Amino acid sequence: TMSLREHALSLFRGAVGTVRPAPMLKRALKLQGNGCPQLLVKGQAFPVKRDLYLVGFGKAVLGMAAAAEEILGDHLTRGIINVPLGIQESLQRAGMQEMLLKPHSKIQVIEGAKNNLPDEEALKGAVAILELAQGLTADDLLLVLISGRGGSALLPAPIPPIVLKEKEKLTKMLASRGAAIQELNIVRKTLSMLKGGGLAQLAHPVQVVSLILSDVIGDPLDIIASGPTAPSSHSVQDCLQILTKYNLLHNLPKSVEMVLSSSPTKPTALENYSHVSNIILGSNTLALEEAKRQAEGLGYAAVVLSAAVQGEVGRVATLYCHLIQLVCLGFASLGKGPLSDELRGNLLQLAAELQIPGLDLDEFLQALQGLGPDRPVCILAGGETTVQLQGKGKGGRNQELALRVGLGLHKAQATGASSPQGRCEILFLSGGTDGQDGPTEAAGAFCSPGLVAEALQEGLDVEAFLRNNDSYTFFSQFQGGHHLLVTGLTGTNVMDIQAILIRAM
Repeated sequence: TMSLREHALSLFRGAVGTVRPAPMLKRALKLQGNGCPQLLVKGQAFPVKRDLYLVGFGKAVLGMAAAAEEILGDHLTRGIINVPLGIQESLQRAGMQEMLLKPHSKIQVIEGAKNNLPDEEALKGAVAILELAQGLTADDLLLVLISGRGGSALLPAPIPPIVLKEKEKLTKMLASRGAAIQELNIVRKTLSMLKGGGLAQLAHPVQVVSLILSDVIGDPLDIIASGPTAPSSHSVQDCLQILTKYNLLHNLPKSVEMVLSSSPTKPTALENYSHVSNIILGSNTLALEEAKRQAEGLGYAAVVLSAAVQGEVGRVATLYCHLIQLVCLGFASLGKGPLSDELRGNLLQLAAELQIPGLDLDEFLQALQGLGPDRPVCILAGGETTVQLQGKGKGGRNQELALRVGLGLHKAQATGASSPQGRCEILFLSGGTDGQDGPTEAAGAFCSPGLVAEALQEGLDVEAFLRNNDSYTFFSQFQGGHHLLVTGLTGTNVMDIQAILIRAM
């Protein structure tokens, strides 16, 4: 029989594979007919009356553009994509030719946004995209490829007379006064020509079809890459309120004052977006659906907890530990009783505190109750946790989450709080779908209570590793790093995926 580790690895690979640019585009995008060709996107038809153009921005867009050009062939007139600095070289080095454009491509590649910050190169690319969109005629079709990660930094085009440096300075001042990322984005959008629906408005009345890879919880169109083709739900009033809140209204650069005073007070009406279709091609939800399908194929009873798990890594680890203990109690036919009632109560309270969108824990626990020990159980989840950095160690949020879950389960076992856990074989996996977790070459890690027990026997202080945010060093010390999840760059990003595998011993 395959080990739980092999199963978990295969589920993770399947989930990521389904949101990789090439397979994702080939499934969703087709070009049909010769007389008047049609672009088919997930079954929706868009007639190509005249010329077909392509623009794109974001970390995964290079691979998306390569796949799109293959599908569109000669029908593509011209394209411009704005991608992170150095990405072509790193894909070349990683041997990922399929993510790169062919030598005589019609798509121009501009690299910019070093360290994910808007810079002159990114501005050049944004201006080129802006000019292309403005120059189209009514019968053209504009295909827009958007990948959330890095998409916003690659599209800086401040409304004149604001210059990039002034916009950056204002953003930094807001950030230093404690403005939340949502607030920063509202201010950026208000001062930008392309964000907050600007790109779609500049292309009007051309048919705009946006294909989106989401890296944001809940896939909100106006938030992913700052929503260049989606109606903004914010107005200038919102921007002014934020500037007032952080006491910046009275020392703004003249250019920013000018733009704010001449901006329309209401967001663009929805009917002005009738020429736009925004289509989500890849998301955490889609990746989890594929992992569930594969888990069922391997004989697991598989359930998806949520694609929107967020919150501090320690609290999320506790949530997973309680869930695993409940399943083990069920396996030992102890699913009813004071211990499971206590766990259930703790779980409901934790879930309420973490405010995981769309999670109906009652319903989920109902589904778990029906699962007996005759089939192994697989619980899947996704989202993005946060780590408060305290130490100087090496690791990432996925490796830290895995280690915390392993430690939590080991402690519960040691205190005898859930002796039935001893009759379960448990594996927890957490990994970043982009193949990178923190500043390490690992995407995440596998952990089990047994691994923690082994570490403690060898005299390792697991808690000290966690205090120093040094999970990578911890996992590297065992069986030649066998517990690290190493996938290499994947060319995609839909946040993180967690898989919990449990089988009766």
